[in-house]
Amino acid sequence: MSVPESTLQLIDTHCHLDAAEFDADRDAVALAAQENGVARIVVPAVERANFDTVVQLSQRLPLCAMALGIHPLYIARAQDEDLDALDLLLSQYATSRQVVAVGEIGLDFFVQGQDIARQELFFCAQLRLAREYDLPVILHVRRAVDAVLKHLRRFNVRGGIAHAFNGSHQQADEFIKLGFKLGFGGAMTFDRALKIRRLATEMPMESIVLETDAPDISPEWIRQQRNSPAELARIAEVLADLRQISLADVAKMTTKNAQTVLPNLLNTAAQ
Repeated sequence: MSVPESTLQLIDTHCHLDAAEFDADRDAVALAAQENGVARIVVPAVERANFDTVVQLSQRLPLCAMALGIHPLYIARAQDEDLDALDLLLSQYATSRQVVAVGEIGLDFFVQGQDIARQELFFCAQLRLAREYDLPVILHVRRAVDAVLKHLRRFNVRGGIAHAFNGSHQQADEFIKLGFKLGFGGAMTFDRALKIRRLATEMPMESIVLETDAPDISPEWIRQQRNSPAELARIAEVLADLRQISLADVAKMTTKNAQTVLPNLLNTAAQ
């Protein structure tokens, strides 16, 4: 590695540190991330049941910043009043700039048997909330990029992040035009992930942010094991190798990109 992890200032823009997989060692995982150059971790909620957990985690660990939203794969067990609960929390934490985004929200056409109409209803309702509170969004777009873009064009949200981006070059350009950054993580580390690696190489550097999606989407060196935000430095090194630039430059640029698209990160900066 070209620079010591301790001198990096990386931002993990997508990590479910609140997940049950971290119950046994959450604080140790956060400490390991810091020791490996991670300055901030964005923790997106996925349903009303974990809103409070995400809020409390962001208040207890200054390393963490919260995003609040309802994930498309949790819509089946969501109630309409969950949107009211989200609205209430956003009204509280957006004013004080303690929430960095509405997320994780979006559409998922990969998992069979989903109620797509209900997914779209919740997605649009949350885009309205993001617009009302002038917050960016963290998007889940699996096999649903064109549908997500269609809805984004209807709402003047202030941009955000297309998490785990795996679309086409043209689709990437459309997200960028709408003020979005593209999230790259563990999938990029696999040699066979040719499309993702090509996108990570060819897209403008100012459009890229880093993420782990821990405990999911583990990088190649820990495949089928629990992912962790401490892996972000090695993921960043893969991006540096692909683009033939220094790890320090990757850290500097992706951190700046994250702070640009999620400006409340600067207001909730860890002390």
